Amino acid sequence: MREYSSPPVTEISDDARLTDTLYARAAEEPDAVAARRQESGQWRDVTTAELRGDVAAFAKALINAGVEHGDRVALMSRTRYEWTVVDYAIWSVGAVTVPIYETSSAEQIGWILSDSGAKAAFVETTEHAERVESVRTPDLAHLWTFEGDLEELRPTGSEVSDETLEERRRAVRVDDLATLIYTSGTTGRPKGCKLTHRNFLFIAHQSLEGPARQILREHPDPSTLLFLPLAHVFARFVQVMVLEGKGVLGHFPSTGPELIEEFAVFRPTFLLAVPRVFEKVYTKAEQKATAEGKGKIFAAAADTAIAYSKALDTGRVPFGTKLKHALFAKLVYGKLLAALGGNAQYAVSGGSALGARLGHFFRGIGFTIVEGYGLTETTAPSTVNSTDFNKIGTVGQPLPGTSARIAEDGEVLVKGDHVMVGYWKNEKATEEAFSEDGFYRTGDLGSLDEDGFLSITGRKKEIIVTAGGKNVAPAVLEDRIRANALVSQCMVVGDNRKFIAALVTIDPDSFEQWREANGKSGQIADLAEDPDLNAEIQKAVDHANQAVSKAEGIKKFRILSTDFTEENGALTASLKVKRHVVNKTWSQEIEDIYAG
Repeated sequence: MREYSSPPVTEISDDARLTDTLYARAAEEPDAVAARRQESGQWRDVTTAELRGDVAAFAKALINAGVEHGDRVALMSRTRYEWTVVDYAIWSVGAVTVPIYETSSAEQIGWILSDSGAKAAFVETTEHAERVESVRTPDLAHLWTFEGDLEELRPTGSEVSDETLEERRRAVRVDDLATLIYTSGTTGRPKGCKLTHRNFLFIAHQSLEGPARQILREHPDPSTLLFLPLAHVFARFVQVMVLEGKGVLGHFPSTGPELIEEFAVFRPTFLLAVPRVFEKVYTKAEQKATAEGKGKIFAAAADTAIAYSKALDTGRVPFGTKLKHALFAKLVYGKLLAALGGNAQYAVSGGSALGARLGHFFRGIGFTIVEGYGLTETTAPSTVNSTDFNKIGTVGQPLPGTSARIAEDGEVLVKGDHVMVGYWKNEKATEEAFSEDGFYRTGDLGSLDEDGFLSITGRKKEIIVTAGGKNVAPAVLEDRIRANALVSQCMVVGDNRKFIAALVTIDPDSFEQWREANGKSGQIADLAEDPDLNAEIQKAVDHANQAVSKAEGIKKFRILSTDFTEENGALTASLKVKRHVVNKTWSQEIEDIYAG
């Protein structure tokens, strides 16, 4: 199939704006819970009236500070309650939020501030403020910190009347800019994606009335713990969808090991995450079972869950599989579900490929992960699986009101009211991004099946062409290798080379367990050439090679002594590998592979 369109299930009014639901709900249901806020290690309910009151207070402060309709306001912080409050305050006065990742360098901050012409900025800490001050632009009139200035800023708008605020709020139109999100980018200088109120409302409501209906609309008390960076479009979409869907929003500032512990405290009814989070949940459970001498039981339980899930797709689960599944549900699966809070049945995964094995494993234990696909330029998802029609291994059908097309060269093109209006101050890039009939060129390669389900096979610009002229999409190889518990990251190389190779990094937590089980001493750097460790990674490589032809298979690999991280510039904030950075940083290791 070359093109598939899903009809819209709801319409967005020309008079709508992102703040409408919050303000209306605060008036109609002032005591309803809109959020939970972490204070002194405890979760406290925040009512719609309280959230609206916080938003309005800071909106008035912005008016008092001279922030006008259309002005850009930067926002740099980890995920926390104040992020959402300030975001909605900015929207309440018709201004435009410009998110900046809190991990950004001074040079990156300087580019975003200068390119956007930001008039004001909110940052989380004094250290963030120092980074901003080091590249402060002439347009930046105000700089406030969450941890120092908010209490003093809040009352400065007390003289601004409710009528003045409402007049400013209602002056916002659905096609006004809501945000400029600078693509973190795996290559090149970030471009500002212009996203409107319509973009966010369209994608939120098509999701709520479509594939997310069972997760949010039909649940009596829906809630989620938001932990992805709100500077990323996926988390921002979740924020809007949950508040539009009258769910409860929690914020947590980390994706580290403590996140999994927090699930049990917050007990969300659904999760939205990137694949790495689910990989960590699986790996942690596997490590715990092995440490307790129950590694074989866990492996059997995992195989049974996968077999059970695959059988569901056929419409018939063999009796023997049912028996084993019932046994492991008591011994293993219940503990895993408890680790996810014990209250959630569903999750949405985006950002990169989850992998069929993990997808089947989690569905097999009673926790369905639906994959979606989208970009900053498409306000997050363009396609997504649904809870009742979930093809594991695909990223789903186009959202209602959205069309997907496969171009002659295999590129995925999308169209709908969720697609950005263009790049900020970059007409050339905007023109190049769209086809003549208005489809956005994603830069990804994919295919559509007979039901309109999209599968992503790689990045158009990341296709590796070997010296022999063989075109190789690295994603399928990398996804399979990363599924191994010992592997943290992987990048396939081989452009203009005589064969395909890979750089592999080791997961520190899994390494500790492997080292102890194998009687080894030393750190990853000390054991990068250890025969036993390399033999384990070879198993992952062999598994990956089963998915491709012999000419596309990985012939050699190199274990690196350090991981790919945001801090060393090798990963984007959404945990995608920056290939140009890795190629440059580890150029000698790549040369060594081919010199041997």
